[in-house]
Amino acid sequence: MHELSIVMGIIKIAEDYARVANALVIDEIELDIGTMSGIDMQSMEFAWTQATKGTKLSATIKKVNSIMAKAKCIDCETEFEIKNYYDACPVCGQHLIAIIQGKELKVKSLLVS
Repeated sequence: MHELSIVMGIIKIAEDYARVANALVIDEIELDIGTMSGIDMQSMEFAWTQATKGTKLSATIKKVNSIMAKAKCIDCETEFEIKNYYDACPVCGQHLIAIIQGKELKVKSLLVS
């Protein structure tokens, strides 16, 4: 379950920021997670619940923005939403695409006090 290591990385980022800001509490964290990031959200929730116990994030409000994946067709340059890496261009039917959005996994914002 790689979600636990991801959550541990998020905790480190948030606690490092709180330390620099001399904050005692992390009130809110906002995450951007793309639909093609490879994150299983149920596993992430379980890992979050377990890993944040006893940390500055134990009572933090967590907001997750799900970023829908988009691709651009290499042949006709059409941009379109995708659900799978092997989705074809809806205009020309080609499978040669470049993913331009949806792999995000980042801490977008923190609110500390």
